[in-house]
Amino acid sequence: MNQHPHQAERLFHEALRRMETGDVSAAESALRAALAHAPAFAEAHANLGLLLHRARRAAEAEQAYLLAATLQPDASRIHLNFGNLLADSGRAAEAEARYRRALDVDPGGADAWSALGALLASSGRTAEAEACLRQALTLEPAHAGAAFNLAYVLLREARYAEGWQRLEARPPMPQPSGLQAERWRGEALAGRSLLICQDGGHGDMLHFVRYAALAKSAGATRVAVLCAPALVALLAHADGVDEAHAFGDVFDPAWDWWVPALSLPGSFGTQAASIPAALPYLAAEAGRMQRWSGLAREAQGRRRVGLVWIGNPRFENDAQRSLPSIMTLAPLADAADACWFSLQKGAGADEAHSMPHGLPLIDLAPGIADFADLAAVMMHLDLVITVDTAAAHLAGALGKPCWVLLPAWKTDWRWLENRSDSPWYPGVLRLFRQTVPGEWAPVIAAVAKALQA
Repeated sequence: MNQHPHQAERLFHEALRRMETGDVSAAESALRAALAHAPAFAEAHANLGLLLHRARRAAEAEQAYLLAATLQPDASRIHLNFGNLLADSGRAAEAEARYRRALDVDPGGADAWSALGALLASSGRTAEAEACLRQALTLEPAHAGAAFNLAYVLLREARYAEGWQRLEARPPMPQPSGLQAERWRGEALAGRSLLICQDGGHGDMLHFVRYAALAKSAGATRVAVLCAPALVALLAHADGVDEAHAFGDVFDPAWDWWVPALSLPGSFGTQAASIPAALPYLAAEAGRMQRWSGLAREAQGRRRVGLVWIGNPRFENDAQRSLPSIMTLAPLADAADACWFSLQKGAGADEAHSMPHGLPLIDLAPGIADFADLAAVMMHLDLVITVDTAAAHLAGALGKPCWVLLPAWKTDWRWLENRSDSPWYPGVLRLFRQTVPGEWAPVIAAVAKALQA
């Protein structure tokens, strides 16, 4: 620090207070003012990098971190946070180097071991990842991040006993307001009522609502789900479900037990040989099916194929799991005499009207109001081709053939490793995997070849 250290310190601490209250603009102004007084203030550069990273201004954040690391090369936290920025930007090799530099400086840093383990797991270097994450837990047994990251490693290898246990280290779901119930952790269900609460994305809930039927088989007298509004109409008729409620609804608060959906596999003691995989466990309503009955007429005898190419942009790995655009699917045009239907909602939906040459799309998305509508549409299709998003779980739960395009980076644990099928959706889902992060062309070529078979 130089020039005006007292003013710089005062502004630095003002920025910290602003960061704590979420006032990003004021925090940035204070940090830049501090650096105007003291250009060599490493901590201010580092905090500015953190602030810009959170604001998704990656290029500016990188410059701030570079200055901080140059000014204070033996600060492990600077290298760790810089590594986090690089990892989020998909620059795995550079991120690994930063994490390892942080550990050179501080070999006892559990956060850095956890971050390195998560990075290696994302890259598919499973054994190295596990070693790093276990080292983090040796140093800090209550490190929730390391335990959660280890869960992904274990579950991806179908090492379910410890995997489900470690999955409980995820950020806890608070008990729904007003609910009069105890948290269920595997106790006897005979004669009792159970409320299953969505604590992940739509795909997670579609995946794990299958456990409602197991709860009924275990003697539960009443099973309900509490979920996102878009799922209510569909899940109200899921196997084993007696009623469905949306978050924010007023409903009977008196239940014996409640459980987050992601805790169901562990609470039921699911192992590889006992995955509840009876399909279908979801069904489309007859009235909605009738509404979409004209799809067969549209196809004029051709194979009916639904397409989803982009997921929810708020998902942490969406840049890797989603296709760059619908144009990536253009090679499918010559692969099959098919009638192509867009099921794309939200981000990317407008691309359905910018059709690749030879791949004319019939855009169904405007008429799809919720997942019950989407289920009815899917039941009129011969095949769904989708990126790893909720559409894959819906198709699988309906027993509808579905081909899932998987990224090489941060492949979700439930698809396991080195498999083209899924024990969660046997005989229904087929997996097409990237071998190099970001390279979709070989994946789409494999899909095109499969369509011709």
